[in-house]
Amino acid sequence: MVLILHNEIPALPLNNNNRIPQLGLGVFQVDNAKDTKDAVKWALAAGYRHIDTAAYYGNEQWVGEAIRESDVKREDIFVTSKLWNNERGYDETKAAFQRTLDKLGFDYLDMFLIHWPAPGFTESWRAMEDLYKAGKIKNIGVSNFNRSHIEKLMETATVKPVVDQIETHPYFQQNDLHAYLETQGILHEAWSPLGGGRNNALTDPVINELAAAHDVSAAQIILRWHVQREEIVIPKSTHEERIQQNRDIFAFGLDEDEMRAISALDAGKRVGPDPADDAWLKQSQTYDGRK
Repeated sequence: MVLILHNEIPALPLNNNNRIPQLGLGVFQVDNAKDTKDAVKWALAAGYRHIDTAAYYGNEQWVGEAIRESDVKREDIFVTSKLWNNERGYDETKAAFQRTLDKLGFDYLDMFLIHWPAPGFTESWRAMEDLYKAGKIKNIGVSNFNRSHIEKLMETATVKPVVDQIETHPYFQQNDLHAYLETQGILHEAWSPLGGGRNNALTDPVINELAAAHDVSAAQIILRWHVQREEIVIPKSTHEERIQQNRDIFAFGLDEDEMRAISALDAGKRVGPDPADDAWLKQSQTYDGRK
């Protein structure tokens, strides 16, 4: 791998010839207007041009307001939202997408994802394909899909997902799925990139030794590891300094030994639900996605 070290945020090519900023801001569990709007505005001021939200997060309205109140043009910002699990079917998916647009206050969306592979996702995908072909969505993809889910989707799909947004961090590296996505031309997007809860990698001794050696934060080391794996990464923060720090990961690099040291931390430990847990997927369809 040849490292090109500069401090610009790269835009990675998608399989439909569009591009996506490799670093974005995630707003999962940011559940009030002030924190959401502050985080989005701080991110845009720091140079982020990619914001990731979802209907289930309940903060689409505030994301849209923050973008309109910023000095950055709407067309220069890549905004992602997601279809929640209780919205399945052709007409239901179109209606859910319109609610997302209305809450954001936009007339198009840069990317729309199926949030989880709950039953009925193939029919929802058909609606998303039609919205994509009509120009209402610039890119469509999936989230939390295993290989088997993607293969089932592609039995009837006419448009291939551009990304699969999946839990990925040093303690849960998804190497087999990562390799599969690469063969399919589907970009790997990492959620919970720093780990979380019991799997928080920020305190790991190996990570912190590397951080000290590079004079950067533990979070910057982990995010740099993701970037060098050619993943899209969407760390969440509501702290201005951390948002700025997380953005500054493109002016240093990890060598092969350092990358291997982080790769050796893989423990196969999730922080979120398992997409292969059919009982959880079914239960999740009872959760309210119209926040």
